Amino acid sequence: MTGTLTAEQSSKNRIPRSVTGVIVAVAAVLIVALFIFVITRGPADGALPVSLGFSLNSFFVWIGGLTPLLQIPIVLVVFAVVVGLILVLVEFAPRPGRGYFWLRIAACFVIPVLAAMLLRPYQNAVVYVVGIALAAGALLFFADYRARAGTGYLVQLIIFLAPAAVLILVGLIYPALSTLIQSFFDKTGAQFVGLENYVWVFTNPDGFWSVINTLIWAALAPSISIILGLAYAVFIDKARGERVLKVLVFMPVAISFVGAGIIFKFVYDYRQGPQIGLLNAIITWFGGQPVGWLDAQPFINTLCLLAVFIWTQTGFAMVFLSAAIKAVPTEQNEAASLDGANAWQLFRNVTVPGIRSSLIVVLTTITIASLKVYDIVAVLTGGRSNSTVVAFEMVNQQQRFQSYGHSAALALVLFLFVLPLIIYNVRQMRKQKEIR
Repeated sequence: MTGTLTAEQSSKNRIPRSVTGVIVAVAAVLIVALFIFVITRGPADGALPVSLGFSLNSFFVWIGGLTPLLQIPIVLVVFAVVVGLILVLVEFAPRPGRGYFWLRIAACFVIPVLAAMLLRPYQNAVVYVVGIALAAGALLFFADYRARAGTGYLVQLIIFLAPAAVLILVGLIYPALSTLIQSFFDKTGAQFVGLENYVWVFTNPDGFWSVINTLIWAALAPSISIILGLAYAVFIDKARGERVLKVLVFMPVAISFVGAGIIFKFVYDYRQGPQIGLLNAIITWFGGQPVGWLDAQPFINTLCLLAVFIWTQTGFAMVFLSAAIKAVPTEQNEAASLDGANAWQLFRNVTVPGIRSSLIVVLTTITIASLKVYDIVAVLTGGRSNSTVVAFEMVNQQQRFQSYGHSAALALVLFLFVLPLIIYNVRQMRKQKEIR
């Protein structure tokens, strides 16, 4: 397998690295395409099952009939066996030698076949699984031949990367392309309607207000959260009882959006008679009239929902920025103080530039979280009174109205909102890498 060619002959016969990349990419695409085809098509009518005599479904049915005292050790043993087999393959993959080479080839052929017989035991799927196994075998054979850092270096690399690549393709890229196509069809997905769904997003009240409110969330939520978090970080760091104060500010971060929504539902509660909502109880105590905060328009109810989100994100911003401030070299502050800079000038000209990268991370993280917020709106208003956002309306159109075209169009609009932030973040990371 390793051959007896001299170094000069092997260098002359060596395949260019670009050709290797193309071959590996083509083989990987073929494998993934066959895999997606197998898992997405249904069994043919009258197809005879081809399996090992049992499947994972029958295994779970069997184990479900046992007592919990037996279920736990059986699951642990099966899990240990599977992990052990994976570790054996990973351990033996890099080793040179003809026996280990054929072990790798056998593994890449046998494992897909066994997986198909366990997961999808239909006769019409076996042909495609064999194709996957053969393509995987050819790819691993070529990778083994072209290994640069030991016989099994590329084999081991592919074993680690293949599951992640398959999950990304099946769980991210394929759904994204399917959503893009669905956005140009009607609610049933049967008739092509062009850009009609996108027109609906910006003209229908539900779609229009979801876009407007989402932009308001994206503009105000990260800005206010960062301002408050930075203020807390600066002043709490210099206060007595810093740890206790930080814990109190950070506690809302540990609360889910659903839990925070339920808490603030009591804060905003409005009813006839005695008020149990905190805000209206204070207003009526001073002689005012109670206010239906979650139905107040325009934008008042949206700002009330925003307050819940900001409450949960300020602690995150505080902890992140507090750590960044402590990492700013003290020599810079001392030099600026010797030049006569006051506290505000130190903060503006030394601290803020020193934590710029951390500010960008916090800004993009909170902005993306605000763009895809769903739970707070669902718990507090259910999207009524023009308080809906794109993420909530996307789910609402699909589940309540069964309008998959409108839901897909809203998903694409949300993706377009998030895309600039991702691009900006990637560029900033590249700049920081170049500086380092």
